[in-house]
Amino acid sequence: MRVRIAPLFAAVSGLMLGSCATTGEPPTAVAPSAALSEPSPASTAVAPETARAAGVQLGPSFASLKIGSESAARALAAFKISCPALLERRDASELTVSSDWAAACAAAANWPQSRAVDFFTRHFETVQVGDGSAFATGYFEPRIAGSRTRRPGYEVPVYGVPDDLVEADLGLFSDSLTGRRIRGRVEKRRFVPYHDRAAIEDGALAGRGLEIAWAADPVALFFLEVQGSGQLQLPDGGIMRIGYAGQNGREFVAIGRLMRERNLLSGGVTMQSITAWIRANPEEGRRLMRENKSYVFFRELTGPGPLGALGLPVTPRASVAADPKFVPLGAPVVLATDRPEANGLWVAQDTGGAIKGPNRFDTFWGPGDEAGRIAGSMTARGRSYLLLPKHTVARIQAGLNDASASQ
Repeated sequence: MRVRIAPLFAAVSGLMLGSCATTGEPPTAVAPSAALSEPSPASTAVAPETARAAGVQLGPSFASLKIGSESAARALAAFKISCPALLERRDASELTVSSDWAAACAAAANWPQSRAVDFFTRHFETVQVGDGSAFATGYFEPRIAGSRTRRPGYEVPVYGVPDDLVEADLGLFSDSLTGRRIRGRVEKRRFVPYHDRAAIEDGALAGRGLEIAWAADPVALFFLEVQGSGQLQLPDGGIMRIGYAGQNGREFVAIGRLMRERNLLSGGVTMQSITAWIRANPEEGRRLMRENKSYVFFRELTGPGPLGALGLPVTPRASVAADPKFVPLGAPVVLATDRPEANGLWVAQDTGGAIKGPNRFDTFWGPGDEAGRIAGSMTARGRSYLLLPKHTVARIQAGLNDASASQ
């Protein structure tokens, strides 16, 4: 897996709605204190690119948020998993440096789970990014029928990463393109887009030995792609776990959004309703899925999993996908929304192609039917706060004051 994610396109609701802006009034929450930074005048016309550009404010005390002990214990366990990455990884949000996390990570190593609330109260302060209006969806680890070898009833290839898929770092060619990457392939000395979903399904990769497994159902495999990882139930009763290994670089299109815009569904847009419509309308459903040109490649996972963007296991009901430009990967996050299941303390350990912008999250619910039911209907709106190590805010403020004085 690359340093991107499982799941690259994350939430089923991301599949349904795409990267939607939050709408409606969030529930009442404790008002934040004075702003530490404000968006530049230009940011009123263009979307902010980092947490600092979006505007950062102090939030309420952690104790006032009344996080439950079970939620805090799950988050503490997940935070411990994140610490090695926090101490080494560059923070794209521009909010923290690795040394900010040293004291909290050292304390977490031997902190008892039964006192997890005390840990977060002692070591963290809350921060609101932008207006704090959160939108959260959900993802899970699906289990579908599959086989390691092609056999009757298992005819849908599960591909590994093709050797002709090339990723170009545009920042190597121009400083103005730093951080931008594209994927494609070389054809007659020209760099061109990689095969899209339709071409791959029509056999563009067939006969190259790229199949790591075979699925029984193309619709089920499509939804597993959206999640970014999952389990194959093998004919002998065994399980093969697969995870994100790469993506073709083509545009991700949220088919649920298309269905809503075209009035194809009479009720709510959920994973279950999308699947039912596709199965009831197989030809139209196949064309609809092909409008999502993105295609995900997999590898077998033999250790703990599924793995998130940090290359570390994600934890059910504790890990959340976020945009690393607005949330330090590995940082705790508090959600207070209109969906009680989503409320509590999470840890940002993943990213997603549909998870973009400040206060946009994708909650991970683990494997199984119940996890799929929750994730498939999860659209939560409310407020969110980041938890940053104590004294981080003071350092940010000092840096802003120094920058202002030098102008």
